[in-house]
Amino acid sequence: MFEELTQKLESIFKKLRGQGKISESNIADSLREVRRVLLDADVNYKVVKQFIDDVQKRSAGQDVLTSITPGQLIVKIIFDELVTLMGSKQAELQYAQLPPTIIMVAGLQGSGKTTFCAKLAHYLVGKGRYPMLVAADVQRPAAIDQLEMLANDIHVPVVSMRGKSALEIAYESVAHARRGARDVLIIDTAGRMHLDEEMMREVEIIKERVQPHQILFVVDAMTGQDAVNTAKVFDDRLRFDGVVMTKLDGDTRGGAALSIRATVGKPIMFVSVGEKLDALEVFHPDRMASRILGMGDIVTLVEKAQEHYDEQKAQKLEEKLRKSEFTFEDFLDQLREVKKMGSLEQIIGMIPGLNKLPANTTVDDRALVRIEAIIQSMTPEERRKPNLLNGSRRRRIAIGSGTTVQEVNRMVKQFSEMQRMVRTISKGKIPKMLRGMGVPH
Repeated sequence: MFEELTQKLESIFKKLRGQGKISESNIADSLREVRRVLLDADVNYKVVKQFIDDVQKRSAGQDVLTSITPGQLIVKIIFDELVTLMGSKQAELQYAQLPPTIIMVAGLQGSGKTTFCAKLAHYLVGKGRYPMLVAADVQRPAAIDQLEMLANDIHVPVVSMRGKSALEIAYESVAHARRGARDVLIIDTAGRMHLDEEMMREVEIIKERVQPHQILFVVDAMTGQDAVNTAKVFDDRLRFDGVVMTKLDGDTRGGAALSIRATVGKPIMFVSVGEKLDALEVFHPDRMASRILGMGDIVTLVEKAQEHYDEQKAQKLEEKLRKSEFTFEDFLDQLREVKKMGSLEQIIGMIPGLNKLPANTTVDDRALVRIEAIIQSMTPEERRKPNLLNGSRRRRIAIGSGTTVQEVNRMVKQFSEMQRMVRTISKGKIPKMLRGMGVPH
């Protein structure tokens, strides 16, 4: 996400860090470049002006000009101002004292609103909640079917009453939630291809009658300033509580994410970073600022890893590593754990240092798919004993996995090297080598 913006800002910061001494004039030059980059990213021009003014004021002091590392200090100032721009702190869902907590979801058609409802339900289940979905979008023919299908995938009940009005469905769903002991009710309302009075009036009436505890507005991050303008119109009528940005994984510019908080005055609460139902992240302004400035987001990466962490599995794996019994079966298991955390590009983008890939570099997730296919084409015995893999077996595996013998050979070689490294570490050879070289450990 935000690849273009990150690369351009990195280029400016590289010049700043390379200067031993910084003056007011080259600070001004750098900020002019930052202004241009933000405008190119489709950030609202008023937001850009205020942002640059704020950074300039903080950068003009003697502490910056006389600092040992002035370039890094300015980057820190820009980081702090980005955090402030996007809301300073995480905005959390507020739950009602008397269940169910009613959350109404609004937005334009095509923004990913219905999918977000299912993602939110999935997220809440992971937090120990008992959500129920409500299919109150009766305008789009496939909306009810889509929500029912998604709800089935995550085993969450859905209220759908074909033939009734959106207001009737939304109103009656509250009683359904109470009877079913559901503590969160998520109402999917109708979207349109564009703003119109009929749509706005429908969601206003639902708000008036159902009295939701929170209203979330869903916008497509890739629409840039159009997303901000739409949010303003909705907020004038609905007074929503928070914003959800979808398709953020495809947004290379970041204009909407940087503009919407300052323009509408409402926090971004969630961001959707993929098509899968678990590809939803709580929005943290400081973590997002860190990603934008190319510093990674190790905290979110650790949280993702913890979500899929199995202590018993980890202990068994550690035991196997110590005994040098790591097999292709274990390797396949670890690949699947990595895939649960998201795409390789997303994971790499969160790791400080690894996220600075050269321009136009793409990380191919299909490489993992090919490795998985190769291992699955092996017999159980071959997975446990890789030394059985002679030429004829490798040809059979290549045909079965839809790959080439060369790809199979390369993967087996890499696995053997990894096994050797694991054996070296488990036998304590590396510490001995370091001692022999006089390196403290």
